[in-house]
Order: sequence, then C-alpha cells, then structure tokens
Amino acid sequence: MTELTDGELITRVLAGETAAYRPLVVRYQNRLHGMVVGMVRNQEDAKDIVQMAFVKAYQSLAHFRIDSSFYTWIYRIAMNLAIDHCRKGKRRKTTGFDEAIASRDEDGTVAQQHHEESPVHALARKELHERIHAALDEISEDMREAVLLREVEGLSYKEISERMDIPEGTVMSRLFYARKKLQSLLKTGRDE
Repeated sequence: MTELTDGELITRVLAGETAAYRPLVVRYQNRLHGMVVGMVRNQEDAKDIVQMAFVKAYQSLAHFRIDSSFYTWIYRIAMNLAIDHCRKGKRRKTTGFDEAIASRDEDGTVAQQHHEESPVHALARKELHERIHAALDEISEDMREAVLLREVEGLSYKEISERMDIPEGTVMSRLFYARKKLQSLLKTGRDE
C-alpha cells in the first residue's frame, strides 16, 4: 500500500479499509515529529502531540478534501496542538537521552565516533545548541513556526504561506522580525 497516493489511501480508509491509514502515519510521522519537537522542546511531548494529531485527523477524515494536501492538513492539526501545548505551559525543560553517548561496538569497546570529536568542541556545540533553543523559546509561536519551516524543513516562502495559511508578505515579515530578534538574543547571550 505504500506506493498509493495520499488520496488513494484516504479513499480506502473512508471506504472502511482502516489499515490503509497506517501508510499515511508511517509516511509523515517523522517529519511531523521533527517540527513539533522544534515547537515544544520535548521528545515525549512531541510524540504525544503527533499521535494526537493523527488520531484527530483520522476522526475528521470525512471532512478532508481529497484534492488537498494531506501533509499540509495533518501538519496544521499538529502545529495547533503544539501551540496549545505551549500556551498551557505544560512544557518540561528536559532533553532526550542521546543513545550515541552510550553506543559501543560489538566487541564492547567504545564506538569510533566518540574518538572523532574533542570534548571541548562537543561542549561548545552543545552550548550553542542550548542558546539557540533558549532564543527560540523567547520568540512568539508564530515566528518560531515560520523559522522552523524555513530553516529546518527548508520550505520556500510560498510553501510556508500555504502551510501556515497566511500571505507570503506575512511570512517574510515574521521571518525578518524573528531573525532580528534571534540575532539580538544570541548576541546578548554571548556578551553576558
């Protein structure tokens, strides 16, 4: 079933073939998860939100326009859930466990990847990563969403406009002000 288009899969689901929904979940869950993590900053919360988005989409599938993009639709559902989550203040300040830290080769020795980067560089990269995330937390959800779509997803202004359901000019404005604010936050964070 993975070779079928989104529309064909949705048509099958609506005809009673519920198993046809699974390929849609597999097709889009990782992309959605990446975007939602960018909004809520927590791996487990992001998994829950993506799962809720797929459940909501499934429950509302009869209202989906087959000629529309399923990803755009499910994306909007997931982002609305993520924004609601952030507004409710349920965000926890945690980071996920990095399995690469504990990875070992088959013979039990520490994997080669741990010998390739010095601890100083790793710490500097980690600190920069934390500063960027902290700065992203300081801007509005709308600006953060636009930045993530542009910088993480690599979408064009037109694609962001369609995804966020706003004019391209608004996308450009949000990105401009978000970048300006992020630059200011990152600059002041470095000077402290």
